[in-house]
Amino acid sequence: MTLSYELPLLLLLLLTACAAVLVKDLISAVLILGSYSFFLALVWAWLGAPDVAFVEAVVGAGLATVFFLLTLLSTAPKDTHIRRHAPPKAAMLLLPLLAALLLYATSDLPRFGDPQSPASVHVSPHYLKNSLADTRTTNVVTAVLMDYRALDTLIETAVVFTAGIACWLLLRRDVK
Repeated sequence: MTLSYELPLLLLLLLTACAAVLVKDLISAVLILGSYSFFLALVWAWLGAPDVAFVEAVVGAGLATVFFLLTLLSTAPKDTHIRRHAPPKAAMLLLPLLAALLLYATSDLPRFGDPQSPASVHVSPHYLKNSLADTRTTNVVTAVLMDYRALDTLIETAVVFTAGIACWLLLRRDVK
């Protein structure tokens, strides 16, 4: 990704995040959050993670926006009044400090796309070399997700399934 794509996307993400917090109308906040998820999906796609981009677009920009709108449309207008409180002074001091510490910690991370990063030097060659012999699966991505990380993938699938069932239970209509 070139810098000409990174900076506008970063600015759009920051702008939509701030706008969603500062806007006074809840429907506008929901639509802004949907656009935030869409821009985040673009970031994931340009970073080379199309699977994460697809999930962000479907769940973040699609389903979450629909669920938020359904919730707002099923509540009374008096229940959606926003009460603004001043943030605690400790948070105003500690959050910039936390942001500075996190930015400082990124200096220890390898450069993006560095072929000499630990994951590229130690982990990836092992999977590429041994996946067929270990798993008898010709696709390396499938071998990593379903054989090397099967328990993790199973738990992720169970979480998504549970969330889907919870949404269905919350949104169903009782028919008498």
